[in-house]
Amino acid sequence: MNQETYHYQGCGKTGKTLAQPQPLLSTARPETYIPEPGLCDAVKVALALGQPLLVTGEPGTGKTQLASSIAYEFQLPAPIVFHTKTSSTAGDLLYHYDALKRFNDAQIEKIIKPVSHYISLRGLGIAILLSTKYSDQDKELLPASYQQYRHSRSVVLIDEIDKAPRDFPNDILNEVEKLEFSIHEIPKTITAETDKTPIIILTSNSEKYLPDAFLRRCVFYHINFPDETRLKTIIEQRFNQSKIHPNFSVQEMDAAIKHFESIRLLHLKKKPATAELLAWMSMLKAMDIDIITPNMDIQKTYGVLAKNADDFKRMVKFLKEACPKLSR
Repeated sequence: MNQETYHYQGCGKTGKTLAQPQPLLSTARPETYIPEPGLCDAVKVALALGQPLLVTGEPGTGKTQLASSIAYEFQLPAPIVFHTKTSSTAGDLLYHYDALKRFNDAQIEKIIKPVSHYISLRGLGIAILLSTKYSDQDKELLPASYQQYRHSRSVVLIDEIDKAPRDFPNDILNEVEKLEFSIHEIPKTITAETDKTPIIILTSNSEKYLPDAFLRRCVFYHINFPDETRLKTIIEQRFNQSKIHPNFSVQEMDAAIKHFESIRLLHLKKKPATAELLAWMSMLKAMDIDIITPNMDIQKTYGVLAKNADDFKRMVKFLKEACPKLSR
């Protein structure tokens, strides 16, 4: 049997065995997350005040991973993630009532079940109930993965709140501030225990307007793109201190960062961020491409950095200008 390979040639059946993908850097691994000092200070302030922390910054700078890092450091359950959508409402952040299933059960299956059977908590609703000494009956409102926790603090990630409708931030003010909500269909009101209140992290990719009333109730922090020193630290932590991933020499790290930063200076529609840098460096090793002495083979990996055709063309043009002899 031929040696396993990643190389697709478009030449028909070869008999080669396709290798499993090499594990790229898991940016979700909380033990390798490296927050900047200012972000650590912002977390301290938010925890001390008991307020949500709103984190902004360009995509790929580690906003989302912060929640996992906090949960990991304080040995809390995995973060409860609410992925904000353009159609999200305040109710979506708390629970879902499956009225259609209840109707089908009653009208078609002739099954009569308690209304609570059709209610499932979400996002902040899960975290608020987890903070209480809830009953066995209320336990059924929780997803199975969280039913092992009771009277526990937890981390809630409200991701990309900038995607939500304009009224969404104001609509969740009461629930975020009082940590209390009502399930009208039962009816029932659930209030967080004061000694086990959830830790709320909100992220935003843009400078989209957020209401002043909402911002007053949050601690704010903006994550800047890492400078060269922090990039080296991140690469060292993610690659050279891992048994899974390939090591990089100091020269390779310097060359990769210099090349990457030059690309970010181009007039791109979407600049690659830290996550793309780590994936790109993984591919350089996987494809055995020399970054210290640049050559046109590097363009084979630009699909990791570019997210549209125009940016890809700009990167290739930059490479040709950087390697004029090799591009002929």
